[in-house]
Amino acid sequence: MSTPSLQRVVITGMGAISALGIGAEALWQGLREGRSGIGPLRHPDADRLKLKIAAQVPADFDPAANIDERTVPLLDRTSEFALHAASEAIGQSGIDFGQSALGLRTAVVVGTGVGGETTQDEQSRRLYAENAQRTHPLTIVRLMTNASASQISIAHGLRGPTFAVASACASANHAIIQAAQMIRYGMVDAAVTGGTEACLTYGAMRAWEAMRVLADDTCRPFSANRRGLVLGEGAGIFVLESLEHARARGATILAELAGSGMSADATDIVMPSAEGSSAAMRQALADAGLAPQDVDYINAHGTGTQANDVTETKAIRLAFGAHADRLAVSSTKSMHGHALGASGALELVAVIGALRDGVVPPTANLDQVDPACDLDYVPNVAREMPVRAAISNSFAFGGLNAVLALKRAP
Repeated sequence: MSTPSLQRVVITGMGAISALGIGAEALWQGLREGRSGIGPLRHPDADRLKLKIAAQVPADFDPAANIDERTVPLLDRTSEFALHAASEAIGQSGIDFGQSALGLRTAVVVGTGVGGETTQDEQSRRLYAENAQRTHPLTIVRLMTNASASQISIAHGLRGPTFAVASACASANHAIIQAAQMIRYGMVDAAVTGGTEACLTYGAMRAWEAMRVLADDTCRPFSANRRGLVLGEGAGIFVLESLEHARARGATILAELAGSGMSADATDIVMPSAEGSSAAMRQALADAGLAPQDVDYINAHGTGTQANDVTETKAIRLAFGAHADRLAVSSTKSMHGHALGASGALELVAVIGALRDGVVPPTANLDQVDPACDLDYVPNVAREMPVRAAISNSFAFGGLNAVLALKRAP
């Protein structure tokens, strides 16, 4: 019995909402300009928090725009972000699922690290601070982790496998990998996938304060004077298709999702392992059929914490050997913040832009050399250079690693 050939997977649509603006192009233009979306925290309880900065979606974002008015009351902020990004991605792809049997063979897989935290926070406040006797009747449908995936499915008539993925800061990459694998093995022809997060609630921010990993000035990945991560929010959603399907309908292809790698450190719940993350990078290269020297750019996890940045530097050297010194590496979290389960999706927009436009976005705020972080981190200013292939790293608390490998559009 012959083994069926695997389908190649391509990206034909992308959408985003982030601290750099509404839309994937707004995000990409901000990144290539080296412009930071980090600013003073806007929150009703800001005076009760030590945290004073965040990477927040613009204040003029209209959550009800382009969403059926009957759906709006059902949505947590996480789902609002996801629906907006999904509509943009599907619009760019040119697929009208409502007029196509393709909806039966389209998956929806969305990652989120926290889920409906805004709803959880609001209803907990009602119960414990205001002594309310009941919560809002739509609490469960707003806060459940799969809400964003389900709402995208309903909004666009997508009836294939639909589910959520939760693996902290690796959630988006894990979701994208699961969606791509279903296409590769012929389970579906297309997928709507990515990540979303709205984690800037009072309870969540106080919890992050307690971990003592937050910066108080800005996010400075790989810089000697880095002081920690900056929390962000937003969503990135993509349309994936088999190459065969995309070509048959004459789609514009943004990039090829050529491979992926996943691993677990199995060492510590918060301390990263260079061996674990390098294993995921090596797997992604092998899965994509790439040699280390084929890769020109790495979008790093690069959170700006002391432990993460040094460990990731070591991991890249372990995975790429001598070629590590010839890689362009940058952390775009310096501009869109650390959006937890959405981060990998926002960073995929950066990788697609680098492949498409031949521009590597910079690591903003990198103003002091750290001898322990000794790679080419593209400091402060974007670099024009050909990018044939790139990888995107996401590493999560719990020791969970998910790496995407991409090539230029075929």
